[in-house]
Amino acid sequence: MPCDVIIVRYDEIALKSPPVRARFEKMLVNRIKTALSWHGVAYSGITREWGRIFVHTDDVRGADVIARVFGTASTSPAVTTGATIDDAAQIAARIGRDLVRDGESFAIRASRSGIHDFTSIDLGRVCGDAVSRCIPCPRVDLTHPDREIFVDMRQNHAYVYTKRVTGVGGLPYGSQGKMIALMSGGIDSPVAAWLMMKRGVAVVPLHCDLEEFGDPTSAELARESINRLKSWAYAVMKAYTVPYGSCLRAIQEHCDPRAICVICKRMMYRIGAAVAEREGACGIITGSSLGQVASQTARNMF
Repeated sequence: MPCDVIIVRYDEIALKSPPVRARFEKMLVNRIKTALSWHGVAYSGITREWGRIFVHTDDVRGADVIARVFGTASTSPAVTTGATIDDAAQIAARIGRDLVRDGESFAIRASRSGIHDFTSIDLGRVCGDAVSRCIPCPRVDLTHPDREIFVDMRQNHAYVYTKRVTGVGGLPYGSQGKMIALMSGGIDSPVAAWLMMKRGVAVVPLHCDLEEFGDPTSAELARESINRLKSWAYAVMKAYTVPYGSCLRAIQEHCDPRAICVICKRMMYRIGAAVAEREGACGIITGSSLGQVASQTARNMF
């Protein structure tokens, strides 16, 4: 359906104190602006109301783009109308006429905030009547409808839409400081980094290149993982690659073979700590998975 606005909802941000909530909302708006710019989605402006962010655009792609921004709970491409029950019913009827096919059931999902002289039940009933008059053989099913039309009545405007795009959730990227993410060519380290990004951490990927001691594809896999992480950040992400072959060679020559895995990991942590100090980061993300390899037993990790 055509739209003139994208409704952006958040969840965890709403639990914060008013000053923190305002700061996180601004960070989320900035990430949304960057995401839209990167994907070529034009918009005329972004406004905020309590619990909602409104991106004014007629490009429905914006809903899917914004849903990938950390901190977004869901999005909906919507049509804006006046904050009266008749205006909302008129738009709902127009959308229902194009949406509901012969034999399909429908439901109106009405919600309301602000001061009005009608209830959410009144809003749903009037909009449902309007839709019923526009389609042949109308059939209402509030439990398992084939089609749903959402009407969100707020103080100054009403918004009518037909879908919710589930967002990635979490907190705005960068709201929880910066950490170093040790990156191998495996799956665990990028997953750990992504999960911390979702919690609002700005990550600085660090790959220790084992050179002749490692799999020739590891460095390329690590670079690919880093590029995928960058596509989620919607911010500049600095990454480091450290030649590690000479260090591992020295460990093999001078250390007990039984301790090589642990010492190798320890040296990577020391490199990570040095990079963290340089970047002003406050921690290291490891992606360790208990029992997966020799350096990740409970005793060795302890």
